Amino acid sequence: MIGQLVAVDDAAPTTVDSVRVTPHRRRRRWELTAVGVVIALIFLIPFIVMVLGSLKSRAEILRIPPTYLPQTWHPDNYSTMWDTPETPLPFNLASTVIISVCATLLVLAVAIPAAYYTARRRFPGKVVFLGLVLVTQMLQPTVLVTGLIRQFFVLGINDTWLAMILVNGAFNLSFAVWILHSFFASIPVEIEEAAQLDGLSRWQILTKVSLPLVWPGIVTATIFTVVACWNEFAASLVVLTTPENQPLSVALTKFVGQYDTAWQYVFAISTVGIIPVVILFALIEKRLVAGLTAGSVK
Repeated sequence: MIGQLVAVDDAAPTTVDSVRVTPHRRRRRWELTAVGVVIALIFLIPFIVMVLGSLKSRAEILRIPPTYLPQTWHPDNYSTMWDTPETPLPFNLASTVIISVCATLLVLAVAIPAAYYTARRRFPGKVVFLGLVLVTQMLQPTVLVTGLIRQFFVLGINDTWLAMILVNGAFNLSFAVWILHSFFASIPVEIEEAAQLDGLSRWQILTKVSLPLVWPGIVTATIFTVVACWNEFAASLVVLTTPENQPLSVALTKFVGQYDTAWQYVFAISTVGIIPVVILFALIEKRLVAGLTAGSVK
């Protein structure tokens, strides 16, 4: 009985403390939420201005003093921009999608086996090889564009989608290899040894055992590669000279002139250009966060 009373007395302060702490934690949570909303709005303001600008006329965009909300809404900017004489936007959008998707698939097809091999095998010069892979990430396509164009002319693929797929794949491969290498290295070797004892081949171990475990890393490498290919500008500007082959990032510059700029179309095209990336982030946001934070807690 005495023990029960002591237990009740010991538990009572904890209950009182929890009642006192709960409102504080709740208020703290609302404060953090408010701060998060303010920070999000700060980052979203440029995009909000861009979307609102795409619904204005050019005269209203240049008006002084400026108006934040459209006085006259012009949703027709999104329909008329596809028929502008500056550039064939439908072909540019298709070019962007094809180059980004194909380059990402190329990167994954090369990076996955390369990262798996470097994580599981010991070979002479392994550290040097990984260092060289990292060094290539420091180079930009603009530094090597002259040599690349000469090679493309020799191969007969200059001013083609294939040329830009190879360029984007080569310059995003190192990042994917390093990301996936760390994920493969974090998998215990005993799991693969057990699968090997069950009769699985090395290829079956990779596809059926290892890949499901490094899926967050694959998603992380995929999203960063897609975004890098989607936003690539410098190499596309030099390598792709035919208007129909150029991506949206290059086509957008056709609306910016020395003496005149069609800002309503610049804003509209920019809005259309970021929609696929936003959708991609929304679809795989959870796996992306898991990939970025993997390994932070052991």
